[in-house]
Amino acid sequence: MKLARSFSTYLPLALAFFFLLLTWPVWRWIWGEWLQNLYYSHGFVVVPLAGYLAWRRARNGGNAGGVEPNLLGSGGLALLVVSLLAYLWFLTRGTYYLAALAMIGLIGGLVWTFGGARLARQLAFPIAFLILMVPLPFVEQATLPLARLTGACSGAIAQALGLNVLIAGSELTLPNANLVIGAQCSGISSIVSLVGMALLLAYALQGPAWARVLLVLLAVPLAMLGNIVRVASLILVAHYSGADAAFGFYHNGSGPVVFAILILLMFPLTRLLGCRTVRSEVL
Repeated sequence: MKLARSFSTYLPLALAFFFLLLTWPVWRWIWGEWLQNLYYSHGFVVVPLAGYLAWRRARNGGNAGGVEPNLLGSGGLALLVVSLLAYLWFLTRGTYYLAALAMIGLIGGLVWTFGGARLARQLAFPIAFLILMVPLPFVEQATLPLARLTGACSGAIAQALGLNVLIAGSELTLPNANLVIGAQCSGISSIVSLVGMALLLAYALQGPAWARVLLVLLAVPLAMLGNIVRVASLILVAHYSGADAAFGFYHNGSGPVVFAILILLMFPLTRLLGCRTVRSEVL
């Protein structure tokens, strides 16, 4: 009994120590990206939030009797070995974002192997949620086409309202101002953040599976629409109040306000899709 108790106490600590030792290069890279990459500054929130969700799910999931290690189980051990090999492969080649994704698989393999299949199922979402913390190259690559789309749509709205706006890709020209839709105004940050919010709602609320999937999918066009409306309003302010007013306080202050409105819109959307009740076992 005493041996089993010591095993259950010190094994998680030993696994955590060796895991951090092995994955430290990737964590250092991720930290640097969070500090420098504007599109992934939310990464500071993802990790503690995933930890909280994992703690709540394990606590409310009926694991009072302890974990159920399955060291020779084919599923957990296979995931552990494959993720470890993939992690080492990508790490030695300097492909840190793929190494980070393999590291998340490694976390899942460790939980499955040493915690049992039941615990792995309960923690599947919190572990998968960590994907949002990984800076992916295609996110930054999407800023240019999104900026062009935002420029075309917001410029068309301004033209429909009677403004004299010349649209040239992501550049909008007014008689008294020029507006270039850069990467920061492409809406990619809003898309990433709102998708994360939608994932949390889909996880926390009860409802049909199709409705929760649709909720996450709708977050993308909703974020894009919000950004287009914001840029269109920026054009209106520039037209009626001048470029200094538009590109000063209004430009900096409108972003958080629009995003807050988008978050508020998510809640009536969940009710419309029939996702109204909070799952008590996850929060």
